[in-house]
Amino acid sequence: MKSIHVVGGGLAGPEAALQAARAGCKVTLFEMRPHRSTEAHQTADFAELVCSNSLKSESENTAPWLLKQEMRAAGCILLEEADACAVPAGHALAVDRVEFSRRVAARLEADPDITIVREEVTKLHEHSDDHLTILASGPLTSPALTTELQRLTGTDHLSFYDSIAPVVDSTTIDMDRVYFAARWDKGTADYINCPFTREEYDVFYDALRAAHEVEAKEWERLDYFEGCLPLEELARRGRDTLRFGCMKPVGLRNPRTGQTPHAVVQLRQENLRADSYNLVGFQNHLKFGDQKTVLRLIPGLEHAEFLRFGQIHRNTYIHSPSLLTETLQLKEHPQIFIAGQLSGVEGYTESIAAGMLAGRYAAAIAHGTPPEAAPRPSAHGSLIHYITHADKKRFQPANITFDLLPPLEEDLRKNIRDKKERHRLQCERGLTAWSEWLRGGTPTSSRNSSASWPLLFRNPTGKAANPPLLHRSLREAVHSAAKGQQ
Repeated sequence: MKSIHVVGGGLAGPEAALQAARAGCKVTLFEMRPHRSTEAHQTADFAELVCSNSLKSESENTAPWLLKQEMRAAGCILLEEADACAVPAGHALAVDRVEFSRRVAARLEADPDITIVREEVTKLHEHSDDHLTILASGPLTSPALTTELQRLTGTDHLSFYDSIAPVVDSTTIDMDRVYFAARWDKGTADYINCPFTREEYDVFYDALRAAHEVEAKEWERLDYFEGCLPLEELARRGRDTLRFGCMKPVGLRNPRTGQTPHAVVQLRQENLRADSYNLVGFQNHLKFGDQKTVLRLIPGLEHAEFLRFGQIHRNTYIHSPSLLTETLQLKEHPQIFIAGQLSGVEGYTESIAAGMLAGRYAAAIAHGTPPEAAPRPSAHGSLIHYITHADKKRFQPANITFDLLPPLEEDLRKNIRDKKERHRLQCERGLTAWSEWLRGGTPTSSRNSSASWPLLFRNPTGKAANPPLLHRSLREAVHSAAKGQQ
């Protein structure tokens, strides 16, 4: 049986390695840090979260919730660790960054089938007789490995710039000027809210527009991803753009005044100690001195000390609609899988999900079983369907949204006007299809496949174990599936 080489110790790589090892494969996990770092990483830790610490919404029947429920049902290991070190974040799943990385490293180091190698990979073996490769080197893939990938694909990468939000010392926040609340009282009141009057907002906006950006290096091309635009770029689009985006005040009534502020900045807890908070949506490309001046114009942050300022970093990804199959294999080199942000998925959760799939697919091939693509109605299937079938001229990385899932039939849509009910039905269909796929059934999107997956689940004794069936209510289904993986 072929072994599996996994390149990259971010999010997708460790998940892929752990999934393949769980399936009984011998895995070598390569990570170039600390010998070679990147523009954004601050440590050499596995699963370092370089931007925010949020894995998105846990609100029932949302698209991020559906993706995570599928991951839990399939026994996603990094999500299990995220759940174990969650910090208060309202209706979102946010984690203690340091504890999360520590727990992931412990899982990797404890697995007897995983060998960790700390060195940079610069060559990919597309015709190896002894191993398969999962490339999960992330948005900051080294220049040498990028060149090697270009050699294999015969095409240039596309790139945009991803962003890092500022982090503030919680002890320096003026708590008399802020309040805890969750938008529309959804979830627990875990966010610190900094309310603006119209006058305060105008002063802040004018200062932001006058602030100086970091000068781009010669090799940089500021091709931002629309879903993660820097603060100053949004401000350029109009005085009220921020008020309809990251500073939207709707549903955040100030309990002290009984009124809804003109604008609001939300702060989200960074770790279990609650000694630091990040400014939600405040990624930017401003010089640090200007950032400090502008951010201290936020009510409650007049004397704030910033543990980290916002930054912009390169994000490299392949043109997946031209290059990838639905099982995340390079079309021309099927022994090489692409996972995580390098494949064109955007976001922490999506990266872990892609790593989970790549690990399962590679393990299936290692065991001599053709992999079966995730079912189209599921969140996983819809996400991978998008990156492999998107308009080739307009392809950009994507988060999981309902827009990616198959729409309901037109007659059904007309009869169900409530959007929440339509979303509930889409989630129900997704989980049903996902359940059938986990059981080795034949999803509606892949009727010609007869793949079986029992080897992809290994209990602590090392014996194969089939994943449990999702049944009854959605909550019971996910609970049953997750319990069966323990």
